[in-house]
Amino acid sequence: MKVFIAGATGRVAHELILQLSKKGCEVVAGARVPEKVQIDNVKAVHVDLCASAKELADVIRGFDAVYFVAGSRGKNLLQVDAFGAVKLMQACEINGIKRFILLSSIFADEPEKWVDPALVNIMDYNIAKFFADQWLIRNTNLDYTIIQPGNLQEIKASGKVNLHVEEKSVPNAIGNVAMVLAEVLEASNTFGKIIKMSDGNEDISTAVKEY
Repeated sequence: MKVFIAGATGRVAHELILQLSKKGCEVVAGARVPEKVQIDNVKAVHVDLCASAKELADVIRGFDAVYFVAGSRGKNLLQVDAFGAVKLMQACEINGIKRFILLSSIFADEPEKWVDPALVNIMDYNIAKFFADQWLIRNTNLDYTIIQPGNLQEIKASGKVNLHVEEKSVPNAIGNVAMVLAEVLEASNTFGKIIKMSDGNEDISTAVKEY
């Protein structure tokens, strides 16, 4: 598959690109500063998530699937994390690209859980993610999967997860999140689903297959 990654300089994106490349995908890394994407044999292109949907459509023409794993780190939540995601969805629809995978945040669509001590300090971020998630669910016909991990940590990835988190936010190894994102790419059983994940005890391939 030919896959486009929006937000390619992020921590999750770096690991995701490596995972998709291992699977034999042709990966193109989209970033505001493409020179910062330093991964062998991966093409990097300029993408500005503040551009119009039509302009973004010109960038992603010809792809089989698109990932949105971008984030402004709190600096531009409305333009990038919220509306940037929406415009990328619209760009997919302009081009007839059906597969769209969105990296979100645990319980982003359940505001009543934002009082969790692990989430209360990122409420504005979750509001942006709520907007993007809900637009994807309610206003598109894309074959989407939304991945909602808890707090991301730079720890060794175990390759084992829980994809049915219900009660509280639990930390996630960045590598585990990237592996789940890569694994769902062609998993049609995850289409139209929100996957709330944390590190856990089930092998990722099995967990996705049985989701």
